[in-house]
Amino acid sequence: MALTNPIQEDIYLGLDIGGTKCAVVVGDSNFTIKKKIFFETKVKRGYEAILADFKQHITSLLAEFSSSNLKRIGISCGGPLDSKTGMIYSPPNLPGWDSVPITKIFSDAFGVECAIQNDANACALAEWLMGAGKGTSNMIFLTFGTGMGSGLILNGRLYSGTNDLGGEVGHVRLAKTGPVGFGKAGSFEGFCSGGGIAQLARKIVTERLANNEKVDFCPTLDKINEIDTKMVAIAAQGGDPVAYEIMHTSAEHLGQGLAILIDILNPECIVIGSIYARNESFFKPIVDQVLQQEAIPSAIDVCQIKPAELGESIGDYAALCVAIYEDKF
Repeated sequence: MALTNPIQEDIYLGLDIGGTKCAVVVGDSNFTIKKKIFFETKVKRGYEAILADFKQHITSLLAEFSSSNLKRIGISCGGPLDSKTGMIYSPPNLPGWDSVPITKIFSDAFGVECAIQNDANACALAEWLMGAGKGTSNMIFLTFGTGMGSGLILNGRLYSGTNDLGGEVGHVRLAKTGPVGFGKAGSFEGFCSGGGIAQLARKIVTERLANNEKVDFCPTLDKINEIDTKMVAIAAQGGDPVAYEIMHTSAEHLGQGLAILIDILNPECIVIGSIYARNESFFKPIVDQVLQQEAIPSAIDVCQIKPAELGESIGDYAALCVAIYEDKF
C-alpha cells in the first residue's frame, strides 16, 4: 500500500527590526516559535546590507521548514512607517532607512504576502493574542521602556489610526514642565520612560547635592551621568528617600496618564511592559490611588491594570503575530 504524505502545517515568519539587533523567527498559527535567528543590526552598514542578512537567514530557515508552507511574513519595526503601503520612513534608530518599501522587498523575494506594524502595535498584538490581554476585546498596551509607546486593541481589532499614529500617548502633556519625552517637556513619555526617569533623577540629585544634601545612590556630582532608571528603582525599593521621591513622581504621572486613557477608551485591560512590569509592587499602589481620584469610577471597575507577560520574548512573538494576525480575524 502506498504511503501518503503527512499534511504539513503552514508556517509564518516574523522579522523584528531594531537599531541594535534584529531577529527572524519561524512559527505556526498556534504562536509556537520553532526556530529563531538573531544578528546585530550594525546600522552604519545601511539598510540594503541589513536586508541582505534577513534574506540570507530567511532562505536558510525555508530550506529547513519548506518554502512551500510559508503563509505570510510579518515585520515589527520602530516608526514612522505606513502599515498600508508597507513603507518605512526614517526611524530615529535606523538612520538611512528613508522611504524603504519593506513589504514589497520581502514579498517580491519570497512570493508571499508581507505585513508590517510599528513595534508598539506589534507588541500589543502579542500581549492581546497570547499574553496578559488574551480574551479581551478592548485592551491598551504601554511599552514603558526606553520610551512610552502604545498599541490599541479596540472592539477586537488593532487600531493604528489614519496614518499609523493612533496610540501615540507618550506625546500627551501631563504637566507644564518636567522631563522631556517625545520632544515635549512634561509629557507622558517624559515622566514614564527609562530616559525620562533618568532625566528627572539627574535634575533632582543635582539640586540636592548643590544644597549639600545627602544622596546615597549618587553621592557626588561626577556620578550624575551614570544615573539610570535601574539604579533609581533599586535604590527606591531599598528605601532611599530621594530615589523614592523620583519613582513616586513617575508613578503619580503614570496614574494620571492611565486615567485619561480609561476615561476616553473605557478598556477592559491596560497591559504595561518593561519598567512597570519589573516594579509593579512599587507602582501599583500609587497608580491605584491616583486612578481612584482621577478616573470615572464605573470605568475603573471594569478595567484591570496588568504587567506584560511575555517579557524578553515579546519582540519575537510580536513580529510573528503581525504575520498571523490577518489569518486570525
